[in-house]
Amino acid sequence: MNPNESNETNESNETSSPDFFTASFTQNPYPVYEKLRKDDPIFKVMFPSGEFGWIISRYEDAVQILKDSRFSKDIVKRYGADGQSIFSSNMLFSDPPDHRRLRGLVQKAFTPKLVADMRSHIQSIADVLLDELPSQETMNLIDDFAFPLPIIVISEILGVPAEDRDKFRMWSNTVIEASTGQNAELFQQHEREFTEYLTAWFAKVRQEPGQDLISQLVIAEESGEQLTEKELLGVVSLLIIAGHETTVNLIGNGILALLEHPEQRDLLIQKPELIHQAIEEMLRYNGPVEFSTSRWASEDIEFRGQQIAKGELVIVALDSANRDEEQFKDPDVFDITREKSAHLAFGKGIHLCLGAPLARLEGEIAVSTLINRFPNMKLQIDVDTLEWRPGMIVRGVKEIPVLLK
Repeated sequence: MNPNESNETNESNETSSPDFFTASFTQNPYPVYEKLRKDDPIFKVMFPSGEFGWIISRYEDAVQILKDSRFSKDIVKRYGADGQSIFSSNMLFSDPPDHRRLRGLVQKAFTPKLVADMRSHIQSIADVLLDELPSQETMNLIDDFAFPLPIIVISEILGVPAEDRDKFRMWSNTVIEASTGQNAELFQQHEREFTEYLTAWFAKVRQEPGQDLISQLVIAEESGEQLTEKELLGVVSLLIIAGHETTVNLIGNGILALLEHPEQRDLLIQKPELIHQAIEEMLRYNGPVEFSTSRWASEDIEFRGQQIAKGELVIVALDSANRDEEQFKDPDVFDITREKSAHLAFGKGIHLCLGAPLARLEGEIAVSTLINRFPNMKLQIDVDTLEWRPGMIVRGVKEIPVLLK
């Protein structure tokens, strides 16, 4: 695994690495990341999509890549406009000045003040979800709590019916799993369904605009803000997907860490004021976004002794950077008393997740409410049998069956 050698040697190493993108890797990628950080921190590999590119595994390198404007996020610049998905027409896959314009239209809905004002309402949602559990003895943490909480919240912000959350989840799963390079037909089908749904909803909003974010975006589009129909589709679909995916997996991974470390759970119950530090540690220890989204070198770049050619794909392994022993003391230890760390769970630079304050608040409320309601909660099955979601974007478990009492 030495990308310093010739291209021919690189290709042999890239395709022969048995631990990458396998089921065992998905189950526990951290030993592989530790080896990468030590031996090949700027590692060239073939991704599941069939494209060669680079994985950045060390914290310091990750920060530099995430902030370096020479690495473009604009997918159209790299591959052209033909055949691009609606999911790529948003601020996540754009460079300045388009990025600034698109983000500016959305970020006013996620200011710290507006998010803080939602606390009591989010708390009510969490309480109702737990009150209405089919059973007070067992539950599937993901389906019964971790998923519905954030999808209800983002649906209310956007103004779409929370009753359609199963559709949003299906479409979101397809987008997330598309990074494996499989199910192209299903992706196209669900993209079409999502587009038709949103187009019909935009038409309804144009007739009867409200105070929700979609109404604001539609009005902005019609007031000369140069938001095209494709951008409107791209921005709203991103908000629906990103607006719940990060929080679902923050809650799921975070509770899982507490269940695997019951002394930390007990400490949090005894000292509820630790919840802020606990959420930051959950984000660092087993973060909900495993890899950054794609970047492409806009020119030939020498980076840490490696030659990254113009147009080559570069991806940051965020969960690896967050376990970097050069940055974090005892990085493999889950410690909710750890001082607030500069983890990269929400990215860095101009593409820092604008929904981070909301995700943190939802995580705090969800974790606190759950462990205080069910302090003796434990896993119903062995942790090694949990099935982790496929794909190269989010890190999360499909189902977490728990005993509540």
